Amino acid sequence: MNLLEHLDIQIKQTTPEQVELTLVVRDIHKQPFGIMHGGMNGVLIETACSLGANQNVAQNEYCVGVDLQVNHLQAVSTGELNIIATPDKIGRTLQVWQATVYQKNKKIAVGRCTLMVQRTKIKD
Repeated sequence: MNLLEHLDIQIKQTTPEQVELTLVVRDIHKQPFGIMHGGMNGVLIETACSLGANQNVAQNEYCVGVDLQVNHLQAVSTGELNIIATPDKIGRTLQVWQATVYQKNKKIAVGRCTLMVQRTKIKD
């Protein structure tokens, strides 16, 4: 299963300096009380940061999240969200990215993701 397709997360821009995603909040994103599940903020933030981090590595490398911190600032039950991620540090073995989830101009959540650079294994 592809998480982006399943949750209908749309990629608007992916560059080594910035990633932008969008999501229209639907019932599958909500918890039983009718607001978007907080885990969705984590998914959106780590997804945006991971996409950006992977733009900054060689073809035989990839990045995986090793730490995620999220602050939920505002509850959301409907509408479109925009997520923007930018790097704080792009190192040889670790990258640190931050992302903000917006609804219009209002901050919904902020987060930071640390990612580790991995090398693909060469098959014999």
